[in-house]
Amino acid sequence: MKIHNSMSKSKEEFKPINAPEVKMYACGITVYDDCHIGHAKQAVTFDIIKRYLTYKGYNVTYARNYTDVDDKIIARANQLGINALEYSQDRINEVERVMNLLGVKVPDIEPKASENIENIIEFVSQLIKKGHAYPSERGDVYFSVKSFPEYGRLSKRNPDDMINGVRKDVEEGKRDPLDFALWKSAKEGEISWDSPWGKGRPGWHIECSAMNLRYLGEQIDIHGGGKDLIFPHHENEIAQTEALTGKKFANYWIHNGLITINGQKMSKSLGNSLTVKDALAKYDKEVIKYMLMQKHYASTVDINDEEFLQAEKHMYYFYNTLNSIDKLLVSVAPNEDKVEDEMLTKIEQDFIEAMDDDFNSAKAYANLFDTMKYLNALITDKSVDAQTKSNKLKALKDKVVSLYNILSVFEEEPEEFINNLKNKYLAKTSLTQEEIENQIKARKEAKQNKDYAKADEIRNDLDSKGIVLLDSKDGTTWNLKELQ
Repeated sequence: MKIHNSMSKSKEEFKPINAPEVKMYACGITVYDDCHIGHAKQAVTFDIIKRYLTYKGYNVTYARNYTDVDDKIIARANQLGINALEYSQDRINEVERVMNLLGVKVPDIEPKASENIENIIEFVSQLIKKGHAYPSERGDVYFSVKSFPEYGRLSKRNPDDMINGVRKDVEEGKRDPLDFALWKSAKEGEISWDSPWGKGRPGWHIECSAMNLRYLGEQIDIHGGGKDLIFPHHENEIAQTEALTGKKFANYWIHNGLITINGQKMSKSLGNSLTVKDALAKYDKEVIKYMLMQKHYASTVDINDEEFLQAEKHMYYFYNTLNSIDKLLVSVAPNEDKVEDEMLTKIEQDFIEAMDDDFNSAKAYANLFDTMKYLNALITDKSVDAQTKSNKLKALKDKVVSLYNILSVFEEEPEEFINNLKNKYLAKTSLTQEEIENQIKARKEAKQNKDYAKADEIRNDLDSKGIVLLDSKDGTTWNLKELQ
């Protein structure tokens, strides 16, 4: 199994520090507003990584933090006239609500910055003792970047070159323009805690280092987050953690790709930010997750209406196949006979091969199309006797569902998924499913009465409303043009 390590910029064989234990940390959300689709991609990515590592037999401890003390949180809380921690807790509750609706599993540990102040103060104190940090006269504490010679290792940036991009007017109390805040002195109207340097609050970067140390220890297997965190956040985490412990912080750095909306970087200032709540109001949770992960996790995902429509079509096709199997199993119940079908082994082998290659969900989904094609061919294959077919389809469906649950899909009932999606599209017309079925019955009667003009009129009327009729020896079914 190989993972692309952002540190080496290459794929490396995955070797846990203390197998089968795996410690994984992903930087979570700064809860100053509703969580957006970019947060969803990060959450889904690391949820899937944990699921797959668990499937492979590892005992994974996964931590994802909440930043609940921050400049933006304080500003928003002050605007609303409420306590900053009350505001951030309200936002955390909303994040948990929408992530649950999205079907993202809860991490094993969800630490908050505000609940780790003592650990953060102790961490900063030790860095000062070791000569890697210094307090200013006004009560701020800064990390000395030049005290850590390997700074820039993750982002591949040279500190000397970085000076050119830093403002010349250095903040009061800083010894070097590159130094960053570990502890910020309290300003009027801000939440604060007592510390050896006066009242203040943590800087952004220190919280993750302190929480990693408290909950997972000095060294972890995997650290991750969005690509936008590589610099400065993760670079600073490495510097302050390794300066304290003298040990390699994380063995593998995993960074998921970012989100664009209609080709533009997602931004509130551009008015193109899509919240998870709004996405769930329009699309099924599995359609959203499929759209986010049909490309490799490290790829940029461009979100637009066409992408969502394609995702709905694909998920509709997958679920229609599973639903067809369910219907066949009702008519011919599977028995306990041993099932022999090389596809049972191939499906799992192909899935493992894809996911072992840096959690390649794109390849796994490409394989799924081939699998569904095979299943549909088997459903209609008249050369296979009914009992054998039932047994094979049951075994194959169970295998597909169990494997692709790892990608956080096929967790819904097929018929329910199909009906919900059909009703969504029917809402654009003046029709209901019941009315369509009545039209199909009327058309059948017209054909029986040899009134073919009437039968054609019904078909054409439905077709004009986006409903396609499908005739077979077993009767007439219908589908939506938009989902074909």
